[in-house]
This record gives sequence, structure tokens and C-alpha cells, in this order.
Amino acid sequence: MEAYKREFIEFLEEAGVLKFGDFVAKSGRNIPYFINAGMIKTGDQITKLGEFYAKAYFDKLGKKDAVLFGPAYKGIPLSISAAVALSKNGLNVPFFFNRKEVKDHGEGGTFVGYTPQAGEEVVIIEDVITAGTAIRESMEMMKNLEGVKVIATFIMVDRKEKGQGEKGAMQEIEEQFGFPIYSIVDVYDIIEYLEEDPANEENVTRIKNYLAVNGAK
Repeated sequence: MEAYKREFIEFLEEAGVLKFGDFVAKSGRNIPYFINAGMIKTGDQITKLGEFYAKAYFDKLGKKDAVLFGPAYKGIPLSISAAVALSKNGLNVPFFFNRKEVKDHGEGGTFVGYTPQAGEEVVIIEDVITAGTAIRESMEMMKNLEGVKVIATFIMVDRKEKGQGEKGAMQEIEEQFGFPIYSIVDVYDIIEYLEEDPANEENVTRIKNYLAVNGAK
């Protein structure tokens, strides 16, 4: 396993972001592990997480100028931390996010922060993708931004699960909307990491059994 992947998974565990047990995903599926970006709650943690996103961004997109979009609510600090980390490394990109409730006073509107202009490119910063529900919701919002094109999505963990059919959720999204989704790690990296310690045998078995039913074919 690459060193940065090991470092990232260790970071997720130490921060309480990666948990094992019985959970329900946004897709409605009962899952044996959970990635909860809401557990990031200190300055050091969000700084470090932003650095992981920035590394992935530079690896995949280089110095490309784009606008970062963080879907409410968890995507908001993720996109801001990524923008800060990119800026520290010489790439100053704008960011914006959405409100869950449309503001009907003041400046109004759905979005907060930078307003992308026609011809500009957007990169979505998310935590995970299970069935692709959240990304589809983001793309529905993007319809309000005329002439703006989403060129990529970055997530923490690819769960390698089915989407709405038998294909992987990420593959479905890529085929439907025409942009790639990049993850820092995937569930098989997590399994490899867990298998190094025999104490994790039960969690490994539960995740493998889950993927046997819900994993992408």
C-alpha cells in the first residue's frame, strides 16, 4: 500500500471519521462501516484533511484553475480546507457552497461564496459516494449556473458499491454526467489496512460480506 494511503486511513481512524458497526447510509443501505466527515472538529484535523484533498487535486488536475463546490453541509468545510491547502501550494482557486434552505432576504439565493461564470469549470468536493445520490443532487443545483461545467469530483473514500443498477456508483455518475470521480482511498485499501491486524478480522469479514451483496460487479 502506498504510504500516503496508509497515512490517510490512520488519520481517518484517529479522527473518528472511520467507524465500524451498524449504520444506515444516505442510500438507505445498512452498512458495516461509516465515513463521517462531521467528526473533523479541530483546526489541525481540517488542515490535514485539506492537504490530502490538495494532493489528490494536484495529482489528477495539476495546476488547473477551477472553482471548488462544497455541497452542504459536510462539503462546506471540505471545500474550504481544500481551497486553503491549494492556495498554500501556489494555486489560488475560488469556492462556493449551497444553502439547504433558499434565503429569501438580503442578497437571497441558494449559493454562498463565489459565483461561477459562464465558461468556468467546477470541481465538487465531497466526502464519500455510496449510491451517488448526493452527486446527483449537486448536479441538479448546477443547472442554475448557466454555462458552468463540472469537470471532476474528489471524495475521501470510494465505497466500490453498486449505484442504481449493477454498475459501480462512481461509474454510473461518470457515464451519466461525463466527468471523473477521484478518491483518496477506496474500501479495498481499507480492507488491506485492516487485515494487517488480526484483531480486525470481524470487521474485515463484515465488510467483505457486505460487498459480496452490494459491491459493484
